[in-house]
Amino acid sequence: MKGTAGDDSAVEWLAAAAPDPRACLREWESNPLGVALLPAGRLWDVLIVGGGLGHAAFDVLTRCLDRPGPVLADFGDARLGFFVPPGTAARWLGTGIRCAGHGTWIVVPYPGRVTGGTRWIVPPDGRGTLNDPALVELALHDAAGRIAGRTENGDSGRTETPYE
Repeated sequence: MKGTAGDDSAVEWLAAAAPDPRACLREWESNPLGVALLPAGRLWDVLIVGGGLGHAAFDVLTRCLDRPGPVLADFGDARLGFFVPPGTAARWLGTGIRCAGHGTWIVVPYPGRVTGGTRWIVPPDGRGTLNDPALVELALHDAAGRIAGRTENGDSGRTETPYE
């Protein structure tokens, strides 16, 4: 299935991370969920954040940037995955954040298609733009502070804990 020119370049960029890009494209075409497993650590790493903190950090990023780098949401938006440069996972020191880097695999939906679960909040642009880890870290700190402030004031905001 072909999408827009932007979707096509995003597909090519993502597939380039696979050991066999053509096999990746076939997997996207044949998988009824429209997803493929792709290795992290080659073109990108992923910082995986609980939904409450992740959405709050994403809100901070979108106030600071016209367009953040790629961001995934999993089933039910329980977690968000911020695509960052390779090597970030090995250096990340933050607590409550899962890191997918070299040796790990990520379920990645075909850009521009609606799937039954994992979805792009911000799809790849096809040029390799990623989230700046320093900005993601600052957004996480700001978001955690905002969540803590709401909790201290008796307004829990979301029903989950910030690090779920």
